[in-house]
Amino acid sequence: MADGLRRLVAAESGRVLQEKLESWYRDYEINSCDQNLNRCCEIIELNSGIQGQLFTILNETAQEGGHYAGVETIKTRLLPWLGTCFSCATSGRLFETNLSLTQDSIERERQLRDLASSQTLQLQELQEELTSTRLQLSHVQQELARSRSPSPRRGENRSPSPPCLRSCSPGQARRTNASRRARLVARFGDIYAQERLDAETLLRTYISDTEMVQRIIFIAAVESFHAAKMAYRQFKVRVRETLSLGHSGPESLEDTVLDYIVRHEDLYDVQASVNEVIRSMNINPKISFPPEIDFIVISTLIRELCRVAFSMQTLIPPLDIAFGIDGELFSETKYHRSFDSDFTAALVAYHVWPALMENDVVIVKGEAVTKRGALWSCRSRSRSRSRSRSRSTSPLLSHRLSRSRSPSPVRSGSPRR
Repeated sequence: MADGLRRLVAAESGRVLQEKLESWYRDYEINSCDQNLNRCCEIIELNSGIQGQLFTILNETAQEGGHYAGVETIKTRLLPWLGTCFSCATSGRLFETNLSLTQDSIERERQLRDLASSQTLQLQELQEELTSTRLQLSHVQQELARSRSPSPRRGENRSPSPPCLRSCSPGQARRTNASRRARLVARFGDIYAQERLDAETLLRTYISDTEMVQRIIFIAAVESFHAAKMAYRQFKVRVRETLSLGHSGPESLEDTVLDYIVRHEDLYDVQASVNEVIRSMNINPKISFPPEIDFIVISTLIRELCRVAFSMQTLIPPLDIAFGIDGELFSETKYHRSFDSDFTAALVAYHVWPALMENDVVIVKGEAVTKRGALWSCRSRSRSRSRSRSRSTSPLLSHRLSRSRSPSPVRSGSPRR
């Protein structure tokens, strides 16, 4: 008996191979792809080792029979098997050939994917150019209609013609939502810490009443968010109407509209919102202003609030400020008490800064002043303002107040810098 056969039997390689096959079969469904491939490679290596030993035993056995023993068996069984399994003279040539074919196939698939990606990108660019052209055509038609039927308020709600759409991967607004949200929340806090205090300092040069100064700033914040949200809704409607004409692609129309707005926030007419805020503040019964100056002096604060509020509407979900009224029950989760508050009071006398909300969750606390008798004080102040507004005035004073309360050319235009 050949020594090689004895060693092969002693090694129990066949039994080990069978056990590995059975173990692989049991674990196949719970293994990952990489684990199954590693198991298969391990069995192939073990099987090739057994085959190598068998060829050694074949050689030893043939030598034991002499020069011509076993020739017929080799011719009728071994050679046909070798011809079936190996297309070339060397045993490794078939594997190399298959590997080469596989690499060629992978390369062709990669080229096809690159070509398809390039064609898709070209199609997106063409669609964006078409959309841009339609937006510009819509703007020209609106300008032509306004020129044919002029009105006194012409030009107030105009928006600049959209530039050509810049190439951008679909769904960018959703992918950048978290980073944009963090940036906007931080910017809202910066406005509270910087622009708000600058506006307070400026207002104190005209108004000695601290409460009135803080009321003016709070109402400016509320009106800024309101104006920015209205502008965002109108802008979104215009963009949706235009993009819906040629929309096609993997993402929904709403995502396409949101992507466009995020990429083109520079088209937001922030000055129109600033003018709207100032007009609303001029008729607000809770605040008053010396007639010789204008609310436009705090236009920097209003402008920054409008920009942040507009951008917050592009988030998913959007951010907004909390609703607050004088005399409401103070909430520790929504507001900090101002340093001059009565910390034992349960009612809000007035608000200094709004809380920032995401749905019904407070993201950033606002600031409020609490005082005892806040509700009675609010009602008395409201009646006092009503009497003062209804009191008859002299023609000269009436003319002066009318000039100071109605938007002047300076108010409705760009702010003084």
